[in-house]
Amino acid sequence: MSYGFMRFIVVLLGTLSSVTVFGQQLSLDLPENNGMSSERLSNINTVFSDYVTEGKLPGAVVLAARNGKIVYHQAIGMSDMEQKTSMQTDNIFRIASQTKAIVSVGIMILQEEGKLLISDPLSNYIPEFKETTVAVKSTEGDYIVEKAKREIKLRDLLTHTAGIDYGYGLASEEWKKAEMQGWYFAHRNEPILETIKRMAKLPMAAHPGERYVYGYSTDILGAVIEVVSGQPLDVFLKERILDPLGMLDTHFYLPESKASRLSVVYSQCDNKLLRAAEDGAPQFKWDDKEKCTGNNQTQGHYLNGPRVSFSGGAGLLSTSTDYAIFLQMMLNNGVYDGTRILSRKSVELMTANHLDGDHYKDVKFPWDWGVGFGLGFSVTTDAGDRGVLGSEGEYGWGGAYHSSYWVDPNENLVVVYFTQVAPINLDDHQKLRNLIYQAIVD
Repeated sequence: MSYGFMRFIVVLLGTLSSVTVFGQQLSLDLPENNGMSSERLSNINTVFSDYVTEGKLPGAVVLAARNGKIVYHQAIGMSDMEQKTSMQTDNIFRIASQTKAIVSVGIMILQEEGKLLISDPLSNYIPEFKETTVAVKSTEGDYIVEKAKREIKLRDLLTHTAGIDYGYGLASEEWKKAEMQGWYFAHRNEPILETIKRMAKLPMAAHPGERYVYGYSTDILGAVIEVVSGQPLDVFLKERILDPLGMLDTHFYLPESKASRLSVVYSQCDNKLLRAAEDGAPQFKWDDKEKCTGNNQTQGHYLNGPRVSFSGGAGLLSTSTDYAIFLQMMLNNGVYDGTRILSRKSVELMTANHLDGDHYKDVKFPWDWGVGFGLGFSVTTDAGDRGVLGSEGEYGWGGAYHSSYWVDPNENLVVVYFTQVAPINLDDHQKLRNLIYQAIVD
């Protein structure tokens, strides 16, 4: 038995006490008890340690759970390269768009309580969206602004078919003038609902229901939650999802007592990693020269900022264990450790493909073959067409800082991958998928 294999087993069993201390109910178990190979899982350590040694990643945390048991949970590399601080499994990460799944669950909670319907027009809750406009390319090569063909509905927002991007469409100059571009909100000293109301006046990127357009949709849903619940988004999520699940390290803004656990953001440039700037808001468009300054990304205002704007689309910070608990709740059809968050039928609707049917006719998911989109998650519809290891019915997403996750109900599998690099071009996501699935031996 190799030294690396023995070390993996010792580390795996040694983390059991820390999981118990933090009250997490996803329990650790040997991979062999859950149809997976410890020796094959140790390939993850080898591959990702090489990424770190070669300067391609600062560090990462990988968690895999099968049958409700954590079979792999490892921290690799550094959370702060300059200070030579080793990554830990309880490090906190900016999860960006992985916030979307949690907020989408919040909307479904309100539907289950009879407080809204996802078929409702958005204007029922934010009247400023009663009549919206769309920027359409003109014959002269510029654009014209025309009235939207129909109202935006909540389901459009959940499926990213509302036609709302991140402000870089044809009318980008108008969005720029309104200081509304990119997914980052933490620097804003303005409540999210007020920002969203101003957004309603700007020309959208497509007519509702006609095209998959990724952007502010889930931020708008966060504002809807505030209107319907009468609570700030952070309070609603804490009371209805985070605290009931025991996700005690998931926050919009980090308590000072947890500051040392926040991983540092880096940017990739010429195959080197540069520490992102300490202050300011991230830039979302840059040329190659600007990219290499290290100033296109920042550490963000998650510790020292206004703490006013709660971005439902990209605002949360979390740990691998916390996020795995959320995903395990989804895999368990809405329940975790005896606490029900959603009904089984709501989970089924969220994780079904909603695109390219009679409702969203000819609307395709633009970034991958064999993939559609549900209510907050991408969904694998054809494993052969997608062409990667996985299963039909698998769902997941990722975040702007190069994080990723997926849930495979067919394999009873949850995977969480956290790192903090943006921008980056690396094949780690694809390799992690292969390394996880090749370790299934039952």
